[in-house]
Amino acid sequence: MVQVEQHKIKAIGCVLNNKNRPLKERFRALFTLKNIGGPDSIQAIADCFEDDSALLKHELAYCLGQMQDKTAIPVLVRVLEDTKQEPMVRHEAAEALGAIGSPEVINTLEKYRTDPVIEVAETCEIALDRVKWMQRKDETLKDNNPFASVDPTPPATSKNVDDLKKIYLNEEQSLFERYRAMFALRNIQTEDSILALTEGLKCSSALFRHEVAFVLGQLQHPCSVPHLAENLRNNSENEMVRHECAEALGAIASDECRKILNDYLEDDKRVVKESCEIALDMCEYENSPEFQYANTLSEVQN
Repeated sequence: MVQVEQHKIKAIGCVLNNKNRPLKERFRALFTLKNIGGPDSIQAIADCFEDDSALLKHELAYCLGQMQDKTAIPVLVRVLEDTKQEPMVRHEAAEALGAIGSPEVINTLEKYRTDPVIEVAETCEIALDRVKWMQRKDETLKDNNPFASVDPTPPATSKNVDDLKKIYLNEEQSLFERYRAMFALRNIQTEDSILALTEGLKCSSALFRHEVAFVLGQLQHPCSVPHLAENLRNNSENEMVRHECAEALGAIASDECRKILNDYLEDDKRVVKESCEIALDMCEYENSPEFQYANTLSEVQN
């Protein structure tokens, strides 16, 4: 946890919670709070769940999960239980509970693993498996992640792309095992493994496709651009998937990606439109001399 004076954390929280500030500034404030950590940062993030942007609330939940602070559990449980929240927000709250990994959330995740919203139900199933894995401390499932993210599952142990691909694309397998294969393919970081990952963008589960897009964004490899663009351009695709494809294109940040994203800045789906806005801000960051994306602390130094 970074040591930052309380008044500066509150000032950053004010940026996050100010609906009159540009969304990209609020996102940068959010990730600054994530990096600072601690109860004041968590409270500032929690205060923002009444916002009307599903994209921002989804990202709030993601950041709370990545912080892995048990203090955030009551907030995330309330979001998961609130059926008025958008599915992508409730899904992310469930995933965040799995990322924190405390056994105290098992009953809540069990309750919502049969939720009528399939993305929420599937996320609770995976989150439960992750909590149980953390309880077992199973040494055969070490979370060797070169990307510094808290993933929904540990990677599979195999390094064979063909073997991993068979599990990854097998819809008869549990989502936990398919996610394990996904993260193992990501960690291999070859063009063959990345192209294998792109095939997952055609699988039946929207939750699965969304996670594939997230992983491709982490890899930032240009060979995935046509595949991400295809799902973004598909108006019948789940908006949660389209949003993640847009953000992945923003992470890759090529001229081609910028052109694609600009085409969808006025999309009919608000979450897609806003994702393209944030993705273009990421493009600017990736192609700039800025030291870090989460830079709001420097803006409130005085």
